[in-house]
Amino acid sequence: MSDDLAIDDEDDSEATQRQGIQSVEIAMTVLLALEQGGGPVPLNEVARRSGQKASKVHRYLVSLCRAGLASQSPSSSLYDLGPAMRRLGAEALRRTNEVTIASEYAPLLRDDTGHSVNLSVWSDDGPVLVRWDFGAHVLPLNVRVGATLPLLASSAGRVFLALLPPRMTASALARSRRDLPSLGISDADVQRIETEVRETGIAATTGGVIPGIASISAPIRTAADASLLVVTVVFPREQVSRSELDHARGHLARMAQTVSRELGYDEERIA
Repeated sequence: MSDDLAIDDEDDSEATQRQGIQSVEIAMTVLLALEQGGGPVPLNEVARRSGQKASKVHRYLVSLCRAGLASQSPSSSLYDLGPAMRRLGAEALRRTNEVTIASEYAPLLRDDTGHSVNLSVWSDDGPVLVRWDFGAHVLPLNVRVGATLPLLASSAGRVFLALLPPRMTASALARSRRDLPSLGISDADVQRIETEVRETGIAATTGGVIPGIASISAPIRTAADASLLVVTVVFPREQVSRSELDHARGHLARMAQTVSRELGYDEERIA
C-alpha cells in the first residue's frame, strides 16, 4: 500500500483530517482534466491538463476505468468520462435546488454590501421575487415575496430580458410597455438595454419601481446556460456614494459567478 493511502482509520486528529488522501486528490485532478477536455482526449492531453506525468496518469486512468468513472475507446484509445460519472452527474443535478443554493450566499452578499438583497426567478408573467434579505438601510417599500417585478423598470427584469430567449419574454415585454408608457422605451432602447447587460453582466435602474430606490442585478446561470435566477442589490440612491456602488457591483458580480460555478455553469465552454 502506498504511503498516501496508509492512514489509520482510528487516527481522527485534526492534522490527519487536514492531510486528506493524496491519491484521491490526484484522481480528482485526472477526472477534472477529462471534464475540461470537452470530449474524448488522448493520454498526453489528460496529463497536461492535470499537471501530472503521463505514466502516472495512465495508472490512475486504469483504476478509474475499472470503477466506471472513466472510459477508453477500444478503437481510438481516447479517454472520456465513464458511465458511473454520468450517473453521478445526473444524480447531482437531480438533487440541486438552485434557489436553495443561491439563498445560502444571499445573506453573505447582504453583509458584504450592507444593502438589501433579493433573488428572482422567471415565470409566465415575468420576474418573481423568491427571497428578500433586508440590509442596513431602511427602504420606503413593502416587500412581498411572490410579487412580480416589471420587466423594463426593474434591473432584475432587464437581466431576464437580455438573456432569456425572446419567445419567453415577448408577452411580458409587451405588457411592461403597455403598463408603463411613461418610460417611453423604444425598440432601440430595448436593444441598447440588452446589449449593455450582455456586455457588462449587470443591469442597473434608478427609480423605475420606487422613486429614490436604485438596484443592480446580475444573472446566476446553470450548466444549461439558462438565466435561471437573478440576484439584486437594492439601495437608497441618494445615500450611496459612487465608491460604495462600485464596491457593491464587485461583490454582486463575484457572488453571481460563484453560485453559477456551483450550479455547473462553465463560461469558457459556453463561449
